[in-house]
Amino acid sequence: MILEEELLGPYPAVRPVDPATIATAVEVSGRILVVLDDDPTGTQSVADLPVLTSWEPVDFAWAFAQRIDGTAAPAVYVLSNTRSLDRETAASRNREIVANSLQAAQDAGVTVGFVSRGDSTLRGHFPLETDVIGETLRSLAGIRTDGVVIVPAFPDAGRITIGGTHYLRGDGGTVVPVGHTEFARDATFGFTSSDLGDYVSEKSGGTAGAVVRLDLSIIRSGAQGIADALDRVTDAVPIVVDAVTEDDLRALALGLEESEGRGKKLLYRVGPPFVRARIGQSERAPLTAEDVFADVDAPTSGGLVVVGSHVGLTTRQLDALVARRPEAEMVELDVEAVLDPGRRQTAVADAVQAVLDGLPTGDVILHTSRRLIRTDDPERSLEVARTISRSVVDVVRSTLAAARVRFVVAKGGITSSDVAAHGLSIRHAMVRGPMLPGIVSLWQPADGPARSVPFVVFAGNVGTDDSLADVVDILRSPATDCAGSAVSTRDA
Repeated sequence: MILEEELLGPYPAVRPVDPATIATAVEVSGRILVVLDDDPTGTQSVADLPVLTSWEPVDFAWAFAQRIDGTAAPAVYVLSNTRSLDRETAASRNREIVANSLQAAQDAGVTVGFVSRGDSTLRGHFPLETDVIGETLRSLAGIRTDGVVIVPAFPDAGRITIGGTHYLRGDGGTVVPVGHTEFARDATFGFTSSDLGDYVSEKSGGTAGAVVRLDLSIIRSGAQGIADALDRVTDAVPIVVDAVTEDDLRALALGLEESEGRGKKLLYRVGPPFVRARIGQSERAPLTAEDVFADVDAPTSGGLVVVGSHVGLTTRQLDALVARRPEAEMVELDVEAVLDPGRRQTAVADAVQAVLDGLPTGDVILHTSRRLIRTDDPERSLEVARTISRSVVDVVRSTLAAARVRFVVAKGGITSSDVAAHGLSIRHAMVRGPMLPGIVSLWQPADGPARSVPFVVFAGNVGTDDSLADVVDILRSPATDCAGSAVSTRDA
């Protein structure tokens, strides 16, 4: 058993950092961060920022033109969805996004920086994505990357890094090295190392000794100490970072601002909360039903909860939702059927009809069957996931074409991405804020058939067993419609 308190013993106490200090520096710099998000759950830590599911120059032009309280948004999220793609396609997509954003930035007269948002449990195409971003910046803009800053910490979700080792918080103040969890056994992105230096070596074929380490002693020494530690980095050296609290991330943000002010060119590979800290955004209080449905002409019919993730936590959250709301209509999409070309069309059509039958009287929970289909081939595993996700999308798209829904919740990274871009045909959206403290994001679609439908992006690997049920409770609470009158719901 490893106690977090004992691990923290050798390090200095955390120092509070005012996010407004960071925000002022970011505004003065005028730089906009382009966040290449490998699934849409990276938005769960931020609010009031534009998000794109398409990345033509015209899409970036829309994002760069958005104003938040009269000023340009300091970051824009681009839903690359590369965690669901093979290496070659993921590399091509990263290259295209960087090229188009550079063109749009030049046209708009703005300066951009780049963030590769990965998983807080270390799954994803690393170091492929940061390598491609760096190569593209060098070839198109003549920018040579000095360091790749690796910050997977996500304190709100219990992922912390101490002494270079990445942990998941457990019960009773304990922590578990991430390499000992189910996430390390991922069929496509599995790994063995919990030490971030060793993880970089494992994934890149390099050596852990070539990694620069910013431990808590350096992070908590202040901006000058962090910048001093980075003064000699060059040639895209990996830089692994400790973080346990939001103030650690904010201290890092100030140090990075100082380092970049000294001329260092840095790329970021990070978990969800890094961008919030890096742009100086304060944590936002969870949204209420009144917040969600303000200025929305929401129907009184049911909402749609779509569950695709197969991690153990998601299955427990689904069970808890069903226990709390036994009246909700359950619709199972048979995974084995949709993987059989001869049965797929019928399975999808049956699911669509069941969803449509349930919506007029209450919420509908559409979930894939819980049996996880595994293969020994990582690429085949991705193809299986994509086939299942396409079937889920077909159900959602057909449902939206035939009926109105009060809200849509998508559970799982690939599920959320595909439902957003293809099921709901969202091209542009604004991130409204979190549904739970620091986690679970609400998008406001700016276009497409789902323009007035609140869309909740819920990662597969965050929250407690009750979190999914808690989010649905908020969405089913009595709310205020656009005319100011109470909207009655089945459960109110």
